[in-house]
Amino acid sequence: MLTNLFSNVMYVKVRRNQFQVRSLKSGVDTISVSQTPFTTTRLLIGQFGVAEKALKDALKQVSQGYLRFFSPAIVIHPLEMVEGGLSEIEERIIHEIAIGAGAKKVVVWVGHALNDDEVKKMLGGS
Repeated sequence: MLTNLFSNVMYVKVRRNQFQVRSLKSGVDTISVSQTPFTTTRLLIGQFGVAEKALKDALKQVSQGYLRFFSPAIVIHPLEMVEGGLSEIEERIIHEIAIGAGAKKVVVWVGHALNDDEVKKMLGGS
């Protein structure tokens, strides 16, 4: 079960050049603004490598150095530039940056803001 003592569940909200990450285990929140922009005029994540590094850095901040030991399960939620939904390419980019940042499981969510219980449920927890 993902919500046991050794799980590392994260809820990540994505805005232009910014990740807001919440660790459900510790309750720690952080907002990380990328020093190098990853958003382009057409895409929320237009610079893949930059976004992946920025997400990895944000995840490390909230996991207090344990990211390398416990790969997180992540619900990642783009909040901007989603009018009309995500294309398959956009969804794949978002999914892949989370995997590249160290996630073991990723769910991409477009919709209302989630509470902790909804995040756990989306990842298969109770």
